Amino acid sequence: MLTDIQIAQSAKLLPISDIASSINLKDDDLECYGSTKAKLTFKTLNALQEKAKNPSSRGKLILVTAMTPTAAGEGKSTVTIALGDSLKAAGKKTVIALREPSLGPCFGVKGGACGGGYAQVVPMEDINLHFTGDIHAITAANNLIAALIDNHLQQGNELGIDPRTVTWKRCVDLNDRALRNVVIGLGSRIDGVPRESHFQISVASEIMAIVCLSKSISELKEKISSITIGETYAKRPVKFGELKCTGAIAALLKDAIRPNLVQTLEHTPAFIHGGPFANIAHGCNSINATICALATGDYVVTEAGFAADLGAEKFFDIKCRKNGLSPNAAVIVATVRALKMHGGVLKADLSKENLEALTKGFENLRVHIQNTRQFGIPVTVAVNRFSSDTDAELEAVKKLCEEEGCSAVICDGWALGSKGAKDLAQKVISLCEEKSAFTPLYPDDMSLVQKIETLAKKLYRAGSVSFEAKAVKKLASYQTEYGKLPICMAKTQNSITHDKSVLGAPEEGYTFPIRDVQLFSGAGFIVAYAGDMVDMPGLPKVPAAQNIDVDDNGIISGLF
Repeated sequence: MLTDIQIAQSAKLLPISDIASSINLKDDDLECYGSTKAKLTFKTLNALQEKAKNPSSRGKLILVTAMTPTAAGEGKSTVTIALGDSLKAAGKKTVIALREPSLGPCFGVKGGACGGGYAQVVPMEDINLHFTGDIHAITAANNLIAALIDNHLQQGNELGIDPRTVTWKRCVDLNDRALRNVVIGLGSRIDGVPRESHFQISVASEIMAIVCLSKSISELKEKISSITIGETYAKRPVKFGELKCTGAIAALLKDAIRPNLVQTLEHTPAFIHGGPFANIAHGCNSINATICALATGDYVVTEAGFAADLGAEKFFDIKCRKNGLSPNAAVIVATVRALKMHGGVLKADLSKENLEALTKGFENLRVHIQNTRQFGIPVTVAVNRFSSDTDAELEAVKKLCEEEGCSAVICDGWALGSKGAKDLAQKVISLCEEKSAFTPLYPDDMSLVQKIETLAKKLYRAGSVSFEAKAVKKLASYQTEYGKLPICMAKTQNSITHDKSVLGAPEEGYTFPIRDVQLFSGAGFIVAYAGDMVDMPGLPKVPAAQNIDVDDNGIISGLF
């Protein structure tokens, strides 16, 4: 059996100009990175944005999300790509919009984000690694801000910034737990002002969020200037714009703001742009990628990270709210293996039929179905088939979904590509004909505390919320000026709750703890940290990096 990377490397890719032509883009609309990758020019980006302002010119928007992930794997990207390919095979003009993979998971435990089997975006090695350099540019821009802040402190501190209040973190796009808490400025007087500082992974940075939520250079600069970097000794908040270096940061990001165009194994166009994590960031590809897809396709298939309680909620409450998007349908990816794992089966025993555990684990999927419906859009479940699934187990999932009032469709995209998602594509087409009454979970004018409580109680099924003193103090200080901002919850992806050990569905009445909050005034949301969630992941005992290699011909192996 071929591995994912072997399948990708054996595929015959079309020139990116041919892919562009299929969605009415010409050669001069592209800035090519080799023969199979391209960025849109600013002129084309602007034209597609203008076209998308007319709702009648937009394609139908389908979100792919998932049940709570497990070590067994769910295959959300695989289903997203297979669905896009199958819609195209059904004669629908289809465009896919995905996030760029982070290097952290590639070398850690999760792997890349290009799908798998015969449902992949390609060239997968390039996309999973350096791609067009967007995340590197974001890292450099983020760290230039950090250097400028510390230089200001060193060179007289004209603004009177209290070094103890600086909230801006440096970043690197790798899992490096040793950098979570650091001391900088050690040495002599010329080596800077000593202070405690921190690193986060690049995809959790505010710059990543700003790039993903900005449509133009002007908007990008406005958001960068609005970043809160700390306070003065008089406790006045300081914005980055006061350092008068916004233009330099924007210059580093001028290419990173433009979407990237690639293709699937079946030559469906795919915009891949932006890569925020959904557990510690807002988890969606860029608004520019989505707008360009909506302007060029009749059907747009996108995904949001991790499960519906994370990526989907942030897609609805942050991305759609801020940009006037109204999704037409949602697909929740589930697997028999994950359902059994949520029912208490060990990973080593997942290949054995176990209807009792599957039924117990279905409570997790049930919560996600109910949660997604709260946003007012039609929903279906895609059961991503694994070879160990039995007919009885697959039928049980379909029956359980029907009892919940939701259809379930078996998807075999990993093995069969578009042919394996044919039934799912037909179901999605029918859902898109239904009336969607999309609405965010909470209104803008609800208080910040109430927004957090709404998320905890309505989505995470908590009975109450506890706030540590520092979170209470910060929320009170943010309320007057920033009270209308949405909440970006940072919590574990491994549970509906804040506790990664809680499988299935949570018991009623538990307390959801908020440890801290942070203002992302540039990006336009408040990050709330639940439990022990951190924004710099660590590597596992056996990282995926041990399996990756490259030969003398530059052929990479072991990447997945």
